[in-house]
Amino acid sequence: MKLFYLAMTVLGLLLPFSQFVPWLFEFGLDIPLLLSEASATAISAFAWLDVVVTAVVVIGFIIGDCLRRSVSVLWLPILGTLLVGPSFGLPLYLYLREADSR
Repeated sequence: MKLFYLAMTVLGLLLPFSQFVPWLFEFGLDIPLLLSEASATAISAFAWLDVVVTAVVVIGFIIGDCLRRSVSVLWLPILGTLLVGPSFGLPLYLYLREADSR
């Protein structure tokens, strides 16, 4: 499972950034434009809100599970979830949890 979680962590970083980085180069870090485009249509708002709720759940899971299992690097997957998204933060946490359990 450790290799699977590591592969999903890499995909969870590369796939979202493959869309965000070109946008960032074109528009810069224009937060109002980013929020405007994220909510431009009902389907984009749906996707954005789904990610936000998922991120909150992932952070709650990471904190709760880490307190029970004493995973050593709690802050890293939380930061990854906030900066990239749950597609990066959750598999990163699961990878770290597997690595600590050996």
